[in-house]
Amino acid sequence: MKRHHAMLLTSLVTAAVLMGPGTAMAATMGTETPAADAATKLEAGDPSIAIDTERGKIDIMGIWAHPDDDAGFTTPCGVWHDLYGVRCGIIMATRGEGGSNSVGPEAGPDLGLRRENEDRTSHVRSGTIDIFNLDRVDFFYNTSAALTAQVWDAEETLRRTVRIIRETQPEILVGSTPSLAAGHGNHQYAQGRMIWEAAAAAADPEMFPEQLEGTGAVDTWQVKKILAGGLTTGSGGTAAPNCNTGFTPAATNPFTVVGTWTGYDSPYVWAEGNVQGQQAGTAKSWAQVGREGGRAHPTQARVMEKGLTNPTCQRYGVSQSIVPMQPNSSPASANDDAVLYGAVVADPGGMPLGSEFSLAVDDYYEAAGEPFEVTVSARSGEGDLGGGTVSLAVPAGWQVSDPVELDGIGDEDASTATFTVTPAADAAAGVYKLAASFDGEVTAYNDTRIALVAPVEGRFERWGNMAEYEQWTRDHDAYVGGRSNAVAQIGAGETVTVPVEVTNRTASTESGEVALALPAGFVADEASKPFTGLAAGDTATVEFVVTHTDPADPGSRTVTFTATTTSGAGTSTENETVYLVPTVVIPQLASAPTVDGTADDVYTGEPVDIGTRWEGAACAVEGVDCGDGSLAKLGWYDDALYAQIRVTDDVASAAATPDRCFGHWLVDSVELLLDPRGDSVDTSTTFKLGMFPFTDDAEGANGNGEDGPCWSRDADNHQGFSTGPLAETVEGGLNAVGVEVAVEVAREADGTYAGGGYDLEVKVPLAALPAAVGPTGAVPSGDAAQNDVDPRYLGLNVTPYDSDTQDFIGQTRTAWSAFGSQQSEPYRWGHAYLDGYAPPADRSTEASAPIIPDTALQGVQSPQTVAQSATRGGTISGVQPSDAMSVTDVKVQQKNVRISYDAEEAGTVRVFLWKGDTTFIPVWTTSCAGDVYGFEACSPADGAAPPWAPDMSGRLLGSFEQAVDAGTGKLAVPIDAATRAALADDARILVSYAEQGGIEAGSGDGVNAWSFPIEATKPGKG
Repeated sequence: MKRHHAMLLTSLVTAAVLMGPGTAMAATMGTETPAADAATKLEAGDPSIAIDTERGKIDIMGIWAHPDDDAGFTTPCGVWHDLYGVRCGIIMATRGEGGSNSVGPEAGPDLGLRRENEDRTSHVRSGTIDIFNLDRVDFFYNTSAALTAQVWDAEETLRRTVRIIRETQPEILVGSTPSLAAGHGNHQYAQGRMIWEAAAAAADPEMFPEQLEGTGAVDTWQVKKILAGGLTTGSGGTAAPNCNTGFTPAATNPFTVVGTWTGYDSPYVWAEGNVQGQQAGTAKSWAQVGREGGRAHPTQARVMEKGLTNPTCQRYGVSQSIVPMQPNSSPASANDDAVLYGAVVADPGGMPLGSEFSLAVDDYYEAAGEPFEVTVSARSGEGDLGGGTVSLAVPAGWQVSDPVELDGIGDEDASTATFTVTPAADAAAGVYKLAASFDGEVTAYNDTRIALVAPVEGRFERWGNMAEYEQWTRDHDAYVGGRSNAVAQIGAGETVTVPVEVTNRTASTESGEVALALPAGFVADEASKPFTGLAAGDTATVEFVVTHTDPADPGSRTVTFTATTTSGAGTSTENETVYLVPTVVIPQLASAPTVDGTADDVYTGEPVDIGTRWEGAACAVEGVDCGDGSLAKLGWYDDALYAQIRVTDDVASAAATPDRCFGHWLVDSVELLLDPRGDSVDTSTTFKLGMFPFTDDAEGANGNGEDGPCWSRDADNHQGFSTGPLAETVEGGLNAVGVEVAVEVAREADGTYAGGGYDLEVKVPLAALPAAVGPTGAVPSGDAAQNDVDPRYLGLNVTPYDSDTQDFIGQTRTAWSAFGSQQSEPYRWGHAYLDGYAPPADRSTEASAPIIPDTALQGVQSPQTVAQSATRGGTISGVQPSDAMSVTDVKVQQKNVRISYDAEEAGTVRVFLWKGDTTFIPVWTTSCAGDVYGFEACSPADGAAPPWAPDMSGRLLGSFEQAVDAGTGKLAVPIDAATRAALADDARILVSYAEQGGIEAGSGDGVNAWSFPIEATKPGKG
């Protein structure tokens, strides 16, 4: 993917350039008293250089998608670091550039810079100062890990993650579930899938072998444990140290659970005059410190923590372990450091640190009554261990072969024991734990899981993201998130095919039938259908044809289909959640409507109700605020779709300026959603237009009159500004050619809408959509004999957004097809039939490739990332290091900072003049004396976001960027007297280098970083 990098902090004062083409920016310290006069001599000390600095080890590494996803990691890392000397680290896929900004104007890369600091600040007191950003783009909200993998370039993302793991050698990875239940596709991918993919790839010498040689060569690395925070259901425990005492996982939770008490005293104390009324100088608990850190994201509408936080037992489930650990039934499992056993500290059972003790199963899915094998492997981490007995514990009523005697356990080749397990023939389907133990001169324990399914199982066919997820779990043997739910959709009055896949896991050929049970209002071509001669291990598909009988049904609800599969091996049952969506016929109009906001007689079809709430608070007064009376009239004429929309609303929201004509969900707006082929898996092949009925645009700069409307495309095939001068800046050219929007809206002085709402009218040329529409199928009649089976339609939704606030916080969302998360999942939209319409013959039926702007800040552009790389070792953003350029001299002169270099490869050099700590910048204002971190509140007024731009709260004194050719050269960063004076105390010069055609082209090759401390001496001294 082509990368477009915005220069940092575009509001900095631009200075004249230098010694060759380049870009320089400098900022002064305002009215601060200079720290040194012109006679003071400033020199650059010996630098710390990334490729020469040994990378420190990380014990526990978390992986997340966006800053603030890791808020829950602040507390346990503080405890682990303080009590056990454990070093935590974080791999962050994005800097959150696609998020909102509640406290400033920053967007895109500038917002990424600010959010990176928020994350660093949130963790700094917990001792977590190693935060590695992968520089992936934070693109629109979606629920597709597959789309995320595509946009992020899965191979490059994995390569960078693997390099960071190989550099830092973490024993434990922490994330969450890779399942669809994680919601956001970025979450599914980063903290779900990446954990598993990277752990396997980091240990595989065949993966990214270029990392294992040359400059900055690393070794392969084997992660020992994977933890997840959502696998902790159970009961018991204690609200005290060693808080897992008495904890028992739920019967439905097959994972071993570890816990850490967060009530320990931290090194941080309550400030004099704190608003919580706590005794000054007494220790804060780690629960309190962690909560304060977790809230340090003001851009995301978080507020300063001014309350008290009660300690808890913070628990994690062990998703995978190749090292011995303690079962939840053992006394040692209660200890607050049990999370570390076998990986960071030796397991209490006595196996040396570095030992392995693990289980492997033939297949995760097993059938009741059918035998399978389990292999237990053991290897010593140091020296030979004596012999002993390996046993395998299985659920009650199952059979398992006898314990196995091992003569000994060596530290080279693993010793193994193989068991045959036969589940009870009548065992219920579910996930079960298998636990192995070793008993000799040392002891060891570990466990794994299998899913027991019916011997002959019928499942509704998965499709789209559900099918892709299940394929991924098979490919990566990552069976921790459970199966996908069976999900489908049908339009009111339509007829569809319902496939059921039957799998035979017995050792013999099976025959039987599948019966389909339907709710009222649905009929099938047959109540049951047979399958015959299904061989062992094979799968067959049984198809039903199902019709919904009422075309006028408003939909916006789910129903349940049930498939029951019966064979000689027994019975299996599965439910499918079916989204019943509304359907509408969009008539051809006699003439083109005048797009002026108001409806005219040319609209002949019945309007659709767009007032059904799908998210947010209930309307304050039904029918007055976002309720009854919100309607859309639809029609098509001459290859264009028209809609006149009446929105019932009482209070007008904040008004966005034209440059904030995005994020329509934060203010009053209407979104029109169109899926041209009706088969999109995600919104990257759709057209989504967010329309703002008014703006804060007194000069009419947007071209739509004083405070006139604006519109933009969002989270679709070609997102970006669609109106006004900013439309010319959208990557790939104009994205809504021919679209027209007009409104009829009047706001009273008290902030209410005159007439109880507003009217909006829009014209969308169908040529603006990513693919041809239709021709759509026969209008659904509710009769299978007249319907098309699996008809073609236009996916359609109309969704008003309502906010009664003036601070850009959305509140209520309504729609025609009203389902949660519908904005990201086109299959939940309604179905529209364009009566008589046929697209031009030459219009493609394949959606064009999505244009998703890469607004990601690159690590070489972030002074905090550059400083971390230079001073703590490891490459920037996990890319390959380079020694192709050396910095031969740095001089701080009266009017500039001059840098001499010698480059073997052309590239780009960036220079940052930095004052103060690089690991954090406070994100809150405080009146508490001596609060360097900015987390204390001594006044109700504390907790505002301090000024950030243009100089990162005064830390960034200047910055410079210039392309350099191979050879020697000099660069100069202009400075004024105040900047020079500021450099005299606690300042440094940070430099990054990126090879041309490497990171700049997206391949992630060739970077280095330097940090030069500045030393000040008076004439005649030193």
